[in-house]
Amino acid sequence: MIEIVSFGCRLNAFESEVMRGHAAAAGLERAVLINTCAVTAEATRQARQAIRKARRENPEARIVVTGCAAQIDPAGFAAMPEVDQVLGNEEKLKRESFAHLAEGTLPRIEVGDIMLASAATAAANPRTEGRARAFLQIQQGCDHRCTFCVIPYGRGNNRSLPLGAILAQARRLVEDGVKEIVLTGVDIGGYGGDLPGRPGLGQMVRRLLRQLPELARLRLSSIDPVEIDADLWRLIAEEPRLMPHLHLSLQAGDDLILKRMKRRHSRAQALAAARQAEDLRPGIALGADLIAGFPTETEAMFQGSLALIEDCGLAFLHVFPYSARAGTPAARMPQLPMALRRERARRLRSAGAAAEARFLARQAGRAERVLIERAGRGHGESFAEIEAGQGLPGEILAVRITGTRGRHLIGETSTGPSRQ
Repeated sequence: MIEIVSFGCRLNAFESEVMRGHAAAAGLERAVLINTCAVTAEATRQARQAIRKARRENPEARIVVTGCAAQIDPAGFAAMPEVDQVLGNEEKLKRESFAHLAEGTLPRIEVGDIMLASAATAAANPRTEGRARAFLQIQQGCDHRCTFCVIPYGRGNNRSLPLGAILAQARRLVEDGVKEIVLTGVDIGGYGGDLPGRPGLGQMVRRLLRQLPELARLRLSSIDPVEIDADLWRLIAEEPRLMPHLHLSLQAGDDLILKRMKRRHSRAQALAAARQAEDLRPGIALGADLIAGFPTETEAMFQGSLALIEDCGLAFLHVFPYSARAGTPAARMPQLPMALRRERARRLRSAGAAAEARFLARQAGRAERVLIERAGRGHGESFAEIEAGQGLPGEILAVRITGTRGRHLIGETSTGPSRQ
């Protein structure tokens, strides 16, 4: 029995499934693989809590810890009495790591220097029979050093997969029946900067869609607004298979805070990107990541972030109270009380929930195409979840939106209404 507990981002979720495949192929038995996240102190705390719980519930199993938190602090996790092995972020994607695990020959700590990694590991996509959507990793690492972020020290510098490797994996997913692929990575907007000829993300997406006409839908994960290149803007405007949904890594709505974060965009550039997206693809759904309570943030500065929700027309938010990470420049800045950070995060989430409700309400009467993923429901092109009431996984149904239920839409197909 192999159990995987995954924390954090979509990339971690993808890699957890890669590990599951490697573990099964190696014949690994009675193991719990815990794929950690380091984006906040709370994420690391939850990982440690999960490790202790896994040992209580599986006293005879092998506990293997990996992911960003383990990459950054391997000795700290190895010191936990519940932990048997610690695997680095590069090592967890290698088949031989799991072969050595199964044989009992893997060192207790198998973690290399991630900053020395010079090429992306072409992790084979896990088999996806019966699944309508799948993630596809296109790059690893990040060349930027935002003052709050510890992730480059867990993931290394930007390393992009060549188009050939991406295309091979995408073709395999389509052959497995996948109708929608979500391109993911640590910093997908940085794609290609390390490859010969420096092809950008837009060029790669255009070539992928051209060479894989049988792929029905393609979606992007989070991207910095300044990293949307001219090719990608053209695709947003002209390519119906690229879904009308962008999740922007904005983080804040005040220029001084953005500067102290060492972000590469201004508030005006964030607004310009949102407006350009709407002009090129009317009705496009926009989401964003926002941090509440960054060091030195005043109430007036926070109001800039709060106003960003309406000013950019954001519908889907990921909100984080600022978390000081050891070794980052922001951790040495004057800190706000944790209670204030949490209160501002609550206000952002409340405003985001209201914006999402307004976005969903505006969809009434509109035509949507929903990819059925389970029991008559799935995601529309805008990424909103839609209850169609019928359809098999993998079908793409045309529906007319008739209303909302909680945080999802209700749609009616041409053959009849959805179940109420």
